[in-house]
Amino acid sequence: MNIKKEIIKTLKDLLLKAHAHVSFAEAVKGLPAELRGVVPDGLPYSIWQLVEHIRITQADILEFSRDAEYKSPRWPEGYWPKTAVPANDHVWQKSLDQIKADTHAFIELLEAPEADLFQPFPYGDGQHLFREAVLIADHTSYHTGEIIAIRRLLNAWK
Repeated sequence: MNIKKEIIKTLKDLLLKAHAHVSFAEAVKGLPAELRGVVPDGLPYSIWQLVEHIRITQADILEFSRDAEYKSPRWPEGYWPKTAVPANDHVWQKSLDQIKADTHAFIELLEAPEADLFQPFPYGDGQHLFREAVLIADHTSYHTGEIIAIRRLLNAWK
């Protein structure tokens, strides 16, 4: 068995598939447009804000992982959208499409022949591709659960 290939396959499955939880794509599928920006009582954000936060954070991790010169947004304000509601359907779809594209771009980093999954980047403070892949999966999964909880509160979940 090629251990590196098995690790990459496992990471790809973690990033792309639903195993013990609902996938991000499934969590946002069929969400009525009028509910994207609703902030339920007692919660700090809407589904749109969670989707954009996932997009921004994943893009940050991707760029950090492939560009030593990349500068991350200011925390926390740079990681959250300014508005609770997406401007329009196009902006919503663009965010979903970017999440998917960035996931695949990160997988390309993992699959690059020269990729050393556990070699710390020559910048940062010890991060490496394996850690960043798990971070993307963990972060997205966490917020996907919140999206589902909000959909349930809005009576918009199966």
